[in-house]
Amino acid sequence: MPALRLGTQPSTTRCEKPTFNASFAVSRAAQRASRETSRNCLPLRARNHNWKTIVLAIVSIGGFSLGTGASSSRCHGDWPEFRGPSQNGMVANPGLPIAWSAEPGQEKNIVWFAPVRGLGWSSPVIVGDRIFLTSACDDDSAGNNSDNSKSLALICIDGKSGKTQFEKTIFEQDAKAPSIHNKNSHASPTPVVQGNRLFLHFGHQGTACTDLDGAVIWKNRDHVYSPVHGNGGSPILAEELVVFTCDGADASYTVALDQKTGREVWRTPRGIQCERPFSFATPQLIEANGKSQIISPGSDIVQSLDPDTGNVLWSVRYEGFSLIPRPLFHQGLVYLSTGYMAPKLLAIDPTGTGDVTDSHVRWTLSGGIPNTPSFAPVGDQLVMVSDGGIATGVRATDGKKLWQKRIGGNYSASPTINGNLVFLQSENGEAIVLKIDEQPEELSRNQLPGRVFASYATIDNDWVIRTEGGLYRIGSR
Repeated sequence: MPALRLGTQPSTTRCEKPTFNASFAVSRAAQRASRETSRNCLPLRARNHNWKTIVLAIVSIGGFSLGTGASSSRCHGDWPEFRGPSQNGMVANPGLPIAWSAEPGQEKNIVWFAPVRGLGWSSPVIVGDRIFLTSACDDDSAGNNSDNSKSLALICIDGKSGKTQFEKTIFEQDAKAPSIHNKNSHASPTPVVQGNRLFLHFGHQGTACTDLDGAVIWKNRDHVYSPVHGNGGSPILAEELVVFTCDGADASYTVALDQKTGREVWRTPRGIQCERPFSFATPQLIEANGKSQIISPGSDIVQSLDPDTGNVLWSVRYEGFSLIPRPLFHQGLVYLSTGYMAPKLLAIDPTGTGDVTDSHVRWTLSGGIPNTPSFAPVGDQLVMVSDGGIATGVRATDGKKLWQKRIGGNYSASPTINGNLVFLQSENGEAIVLKIDEQPEELSRNQLPGRVFASYATIDNDWVIRTEGGLYRIGSR
């Protein structure tokens, strides 16, 4: 591995500085210059493999316009990462069903059900007609393990038939691996796909790259830390990097790996001391004022990082730990939850430098803020559901509550938006569909058996929903 050199941080991050692979940066700069000369000759997906430079087209469904600061170069049918190609749960597909049932004798819109071995709460990712997900499987085929030994596996399911195409072990988890929260799994981070490469992450157990047939290209098990409650945050892609957070009891940082080799490019510590440093957030790549930023929240602090170097561009401090929701970039602001124990919603202007806690937080909101599900944009609103089943719509510009509705149940999965319809998925398998107007209107409740913690994905005009027992394809039939 090439030697690392030190980068820089604003003085407000007091502890370690980022480490940075200088030789890789030189190579990246040359590659970017070469790409720019032929950029206009490439198809959109090839030009924008991290889905950040093409603004999601504004669509109108049911009288609602969907505009967002996120972006998409989606090929129809692909669902490349956690929360989809727009990275915020938005879809634009009037053919998606709003009602389904798996009740024996009363089945409705169930295309197929595929049992999945093991347990995992990673959400599915989809390329063409192939559905990929991870799972933690007992080494004992009968599921009689009395310890934490698991085969951490990649599973591929045929989207047309629901048949398993392959299951391949990526890592073997030792029997002495730390225990997890009873709502977690050993395979909770969602993979991310680019072209013919899958990037798989199992938290402190390791990160890997495979091709679409499951052949391992590289593995990295360098980032070992003491997890609290298990793993959770998903990886993202930023140019030639795979980026994820490592927030455990004894280490707290964001790291970038080279997509081609898996070698570390930079590592940026949180730079603060806090009582409970563990968190599980997925970073968010944005572009503000023509500059790319990686928004990486953790306990007591959110950092904006330069994708090229890992240097901290700006940061905001708050009180909160065990952060899970992915930040949302919408209408020029970054929105995030501050985590446990009393979460607040922060709206941050991402154009500052240094510690912008007192200067660039545009508004804050308490009450009904989620600890686990991420936010979703619906026109000029942010829609959210709290872990305890309170759905809320707030005005994006100033945080004014527009409506609030107790829908019941407990929630971990993030909302998905289709036009002015919001699809919520409770932990007990019940999906609630709301139509958003001045006040929300409940359209349907749809039950699937088993627990559900994974978020929705789509394939063609159908939903793909992962439950405790397997995978459902749901479509109007």
